[in-house]
This record gives sequence, C-alpha cells and structure tokens, in this order.
Amino acid sequence: MSDTIIKVSRNTDSAPKSSLSTQTVAFSHYNNISAQLPVRPDTKEVVANDIKAQATQCLDNIKAIVESIDHTMNDVIKINIFLKNIADLEAVDKIYAAFFQGYLPTRTVVAVAALPMDDALVQMDAIISNGEGTHPQEPCDLVKVESNTDNAPNNPASTQTVAFSHYNNISAQLPIDPKTDAIVAGGIKEQMQQCLTNIKAILESIDVPFDDIVKINISLINLSDIDTVNEVYSTFFPDSAIARTVGYVPARTVTVASGLPMDALVQVDAVVSHGDGTPPQEIEDRHGIVIKANNTDNAPKSSLSTQTVAFSHYNHLSAQLPIDAKTGETVAGDVKAQAEQCLKNIKAIVESIDHVMDDIVKVTIQLKDIKDIDAINEVYKTFFNSDLPARTVIGVSAIPMDALVQIDAVLSNAEGTPPAV
Repeated sequence: MSDTIIKVSRNTDSAPKSSLSTQTVAFSHYNNISAQLPVRPDTKEVVANDIKAQATQCLDNIKAIVESIDHTMNDVIKINIFLKNIADLEAVDKIYAAFFQGYLPTRTVVAVAALPMDDALVQMDAIISNGEGTHPQEPCDLVKVESNTDNAPNNPASTQTVAFSHYNNISAQLPIDPKTDAIVAGGIKEQMQQCLTNIKAILESIDVPFDDIVKINISLINLSDIDTVNEVYSTFFPDSAIARTVGYVPARTVTVASGLPMDALVQVDAVVSHGDGTPPQEIEDRHGIVIKANNTDNAPKSSLSTQTVAFSHYNHLSAQLPIDAKTGETVAGDVKAQAEQCLKNIKAIVESIDHVMDDIVKVTIQLKDIKDIDAINEVYKTFFNSDLPARTVIGVSAIPMDALVQIDAVLSNAEGTPPAV
C-alpha cells in the first residue's frame, strides 16, 4: 500500500453540482470548498432577488457540503464573501453569525463587478479543517486555535486569526487604526501601511514572524494605485535578515474590487505557515518545518512575489497573468488564448517542482468580462486528467497589464517540506 497522501474529491446531491469543479477537495488537514452561488440544488435556480435569502442559500449550500463529509460549520476556518454591492454586507451579517456556534471563522469580503449567474447578488467559498486527514494519515483530534489581539481591529463578524495544524489564516485587514476603529487619515499609501501593520500586529500576538506568510491577497479599488501599494509592500517584505539574505517574498494575488467595507481603498489578507502546529501535535514533531519558495524561468517572474511557496502539505501559487515568460508581454489573441497562457504558466510552475496539474486542489479565476466564462471553460478542462479542483470565478473591473483573465491556484504537496510531516 502506498504511503503517499491522497487527495479526496467529493460531491453531494444536497448542494449544486458543476461539471467544471468539485464541491470539496480534501488533502491532508484541510478541505477546499468551491464557491457557492445562491442556487437551490433541487431547482438549480437562483433564489429570490433578496440579499438575505441569497446569502442564506449560499451558506445552506456550504453547510450541506460540510455535513456531507461528516463535518460541522464550526470546522470552517475561512469564508470569502463576494458581493455585487458592498452595501449589502450589513444585511448579510444579520443572518451570517447564526450559521456558527460560539465561533466565527476568518473572513474576507469584497464587492466584485460580476458573478457567474446574472441574478446572483452574492457568492461564498470556504476552507474547512480536516482533522482526520486523508489516506493514509491517521485521524488526529487536532485543535483549532482562534486568536484576537487589541493591537489590531476587532470585528464582531470574524476572528483575526485561526490556526489549524500547520497553517494560520488571517482575516482581511482593512486600513483601520485599532485605537480609533476608524480608517486612517491619508490616501492609499497610509491605508496600505495600516493594513500590513495590522497583519504584523496579529502575527506578533501569536509569536509568528512576518516572513512566515506564504500567500498575500491584496484587494484594491483603483488599479492605478498599484505602484504606491507596491512601494509600501516592499518596505514590509522581506522582514527578517534571513529573508532578506535569500530575497524571500510570499506568493501574491492582486484583485481589483468594486467596493470594500468602510469605503476603504485597499484591504489585505494572508495565509501563514505555522511550524508549531496546533495541539496535540508534539513539540518534537512540529519544529523546523521549512518554507520552500520556488521560481522557474518557464513562467513569468516578479520581484514582488514568489511563483510558488510550499509549506508542509500545501503549495500556494501566485496569480498568473497571460504573460509569455520569454517576451514578458501579454500574449496576442482573445480571452481563450489568454486563459490558455495563464494555465500554461501554472502548469510550468507546477511541473518545475515535480508536480502535475491534478495535484491542484483549488483554482480562482478572475475575468474582465464574466461572459467569457464559456470560452475559458473550453480551455480549462483540457489541463486536467482526473477530478477537477474546487473553483471560484469572479468578474472584476480591471486586471493588471490590462489582461482579460488572471488565475491562481493552491496545490497539494504530498512530500511535505523538510522535515516532512
């Protein structure tokens, strides 16, 4: 019998199915859940044009998937909420907390330009803990560790950081001064500084170095602000002498949002390696796990991000634009040609670390025009040979380099990182 950890892909009739994604893909100690639209599984139609009803349906679908694999909503580590109108967040929050008991997961909320179904006002995806692991791992009663600090803004709808096994997920940080609970004065520079300062404060509160971040997600309102964002970003990374020596920066995705909570110009969330693990992992089993960052010349490189960062049993990939690595330019052609280039770049990165595309557990696709999804799907399926990953698709008003599409991915990493766990 092989001792290679196996990816487990599952669907239930109790939630909407898709021929282009798997509802939940488990690997090791996490499950990745595809974005759920407010669609009833029996009628396959969007529920009434009411934000509360639609948010309830999204969460009902997530709950059905979670329960179909013998988990509960309290196993949810992270929720991403994509709204057509950021003003609807208040209504969503009125029903949101009722789905959890005594605990709220980390959370990111953005308004986007479009969702895959015209009548949808909201879409949600999720990550859940998976203490039983996947074959041949033995079930382990790992403990989820939630934490908040007064040195960063507290939100009644989310927990600042939730650790499980060897990862922490950090809630999206707005540019809020925790002393005043207000957006900081100034423009995009000051707001970006505050977002990253808040993340740093959260990590310091749990004794985790800033350079343990493996993936950063930046949502900003104006793509024209990206140069200023990058200037600030470069003052935070690399943070430590060791990271500066090797030039380490995390994987990264930039999303242009149509709206953010509190009318912010930018927000930032993060995925963080957690070498200490969570109880009952023993001290001798949980020290010294190494972050492995990798770039290949066969995909576009950036001084601001690493193409793929592996830690323990996952790799996090930076968002890939439709750039030809040889020319550094966006490929010629329509959205189909651009999607193919994005996926070729992902494939080149995946193969450079001795993996295959079917090791991918989650894909997120950003489209300049949501109507291009059919063309994207024609290309998309050809890159996989077995069960398709979990997937999220959103429409955005702009993409870096004036691209029509951008794609990022999370990859299973059965070999782990030294010392393998």
